[in-house]
Amino acid sequence: MAVTVKDLEKIRQDGLKALREKLGPVGMIKFIQMYSDGEGDYTKERRKKLTNLEEEDLKKYLREE
Repeated sequence: MAVTVKDLEKIRQDGLKALREKLGPVGMIKFIQMYSDGEGDYTKERRKKLTNLEEEDLKKYLREE
């Protein structure tokens, strides 16, 4: 069975509609962001961000996440 571009667009629209109805707009966006490719080197950036943290900074950072 060949899937046409129109079929794929319908699937995309139906999927977004289902996500929006189930999760709400904010939840839908957060779900989609989990699967984006992103950019940069997450591990390198994370290590740099966490390198010189004091204990209180770390506690504050963990409370924010």
